[in-house]
Amino acid sequence: MFWTILILCVLLPCVADGGKVLVFPMDGSHWVNMKILIDQLHSRGHEITVVRSSDSWYIKENSPLYSSLTVDWPSGFDEDLISNFVSRLMEIQRQGKSAWMRFTLELEQSQKATEIHRKCSQMIEGLMEDENIMKIIRDTNFDLVLTDPVIPTGVIMAHYLGLPLVFNVRWASFGEGHFSFAPSPLSYIPLTGTMFSDKMSFFQRVINVLVYGMAYLQISNYVGAEYQGVITKYVGPDEDYYSIFLAADIWLMRVDFVFEFPRPTMPNVVYMGGFQCKPSKPLPPHLEDFVQSSGEHGVIIMSLGTLIGSLPHDLTEEIAAAFAKLPQKVIWRYTGDRPSMLGNNTLLVEWMPQNDLLGHPKTQVFVAHGGTNGVQEAIYHGVPILGLPLVFDQPDNLFRIEERKAGKVIDIFTINRNTFYTSLQEVLYEPSYRNNMQRLSKLHRDQPINPLDNAIFWIEFVIRNKGAAHLKSESYKMSWYSYHSVDVILFLGGVLLFMLLVLVAIFQYIRKIMCAKFVHKLKTKVN
Repeated sequence: MFWTILILCVLLPCVADGGKVLVFPMDGSHWVNMKILIDQLHSRGHEITVVRSSDSWYIKENSPLYSSLTVDWPSGFDEDLISNFVSRLMEIQRQGKSAWMRFTLELEQSQKATEIHRKCSQMIEGLMEDENIMKIIRDTNFDLVLTDPVIPTGVIMAHYLGLPLVFNVRWASFGEGHFSFAPSPLSYIPLTGTMFSDKMSFFQRVINVLVYGMAYLQISNYVGAEYQGVITKYVGPDEDYYSIFLAADIWLMRVDFVFEFPRPTMPNVVYMGGFQCKPSKPLPPHLEDFVQSSGEHGVIIMSLGTLIGSLPHDLTEEIAAAFAKLPQKVIWRYTGDRPSMLGNNTLLVEWMPQNDLLGHPKTQVFVAHGGTNGVQEAIYHGVPILGLPLVFDQPDNLFRIEERKAGKVIDIFTINRNTFYTSLQEVLYEPSYRNNMQRLSKLHRDQPINPLDNAIFWIEFVIRNKGAAHLKSESYKMSWYSYHSVDVILFLGGVLLFMLLVLVAIFQYIRKIMCAKFVHKLKTKVN
């Protein structure tokens, strides 16, 4: 009885403090990040409910971590659609670098994004009109909405229910998150896709401004337009696409300034870059034996992310042939047909414990596509990267690593076995790559609180305090001309012009009087 009472005394405060969290996640690799937060919240006694679409492929309906509500309406963001889309983007890029290729690539991405947003808008309306699900949501009395704002479902629902809102974010449906909530001078803050650093030349700054303008027009006229009807109907006629995002209480940003270029930020932004990273665990016996068999040469690991398990046959053969020439052992996550040029030093696997391999002392180089998760794990463990960017934000992610001289980036669509082998040799045997990545690792780890613990603290802070209104800037309620003080400048300019006109009038009046006196005096002398 004594031990039972003692255990209850320890556990009851956790249960009493637990909140009810409504989660609207994004599928694919984004779910991997969200699930880490859900796992941690669950372990701290919070009750989690996840809203998923009927075509979810990563987000399972049954889980010990959460209960789920399945919307019987496809989001359009299913595995086949995304896989085919990625394959199409890779096919376009294989045509060779040119202005036409770039235009075709951007057009394809824009059209597919519009299609996905249209389906998601229909899914949101289907959710709002589903009386059974909405009754469950209302009756549960949630404390908080946690969402990935790539799709604004959670944003709209939080406003509709009047609940505090927390973002797990790097990308929103209007682009990189910072550009919506923080001052973003285009003179030193590059747009995603430009491949510029924070030290831009004059012509790079010109391009940066043009890209920003085109992106703003595209989002306003195509992306925002898909949701405005839903927002007007369920949030309010005075609300617009941008303002509902900017009312979020806390932005949990999946980057930090070891990875990101320095820039202005806001008080309700919490940086949790690398929150998914953790110390490595022992490898499965068969992998440990393979790694140990590398001897003094060490191991190279290669993975192109969750969406790309295989490459076109000719590229696969070139990569396999280059690996076969190395003294190192290679572990390659690959799900396609076995390459004929594969060497005895290369192990093909359908899945790998990437974090544990990156943390192994024998791992020398990470050959990666540049997804945010993989890049952050490489930084955490101090492993240099040979980057093969494919689509989306991957070129920009790897560009940041290359700018810090912690890796090298090559064009996967033009490589052959010789260029790939030479690049591998450079990253393997030029010590500056490893030294620079380990310096980034040291900087990343040198912080007062673990990024995941920091993120959980702020989620619970919002639950305890029913929001974080004192951290939110009211700038999002201002019109663009008020925000940029255009009205003040025009007013002061008008006052200055008025004063100048008055001075000119006074001067003209004095001049006229003086001329009259002079003429009068002259006439007097003549007479």
